[in-house]
Amino acid sequence: GQLVESGGGSVQPGGSLKLSCAASGFTFDDYAIGWFRQAPGKEREAVSCISSSDGSTYYADSVKGRFTISSDNAKNTVYLQMDSLKPEDTAVYYCAADWSRPLRIFFYGKNIKYDYWGQGTQVTVSS
Repeated sequence: GQLVESGGGSVQPGGSLKLSCAASGFTFDDYAIGWFRQAPGKEREAVSCISSSDGSTYYADSVKGRFTISSDNAKNTVYLQMDSLKPEDTAVYYCAADWSRPLRIFFYGKNIKYDYWGQGTQVTVSS
């Protein structure tokens, strides 16, 4: 199985982008799926995640109120709607999926070996 991200690009501050993370070769049943990002010279950080079982979500404080994660289990796809983008949102965004991982651990855990990672998609916010 694999995850494929799409939807990255370049936007001006205040703009919007919608990222997609599509799974192939497996279904999202009982998976935690989330988005991480890594900017040059910085550590990877968790952005948001969602449970395919009950739809519960987590968000980083830096994106609350601006980003919205959603899932379409029928399409095995998770989305990240990003509004009011800021230059500090510039990073490579990766999605990850992990079977049956408690969502809190998926989001806050360290040194977690996730089942699947996508290849990443670049988001650049600049005027």
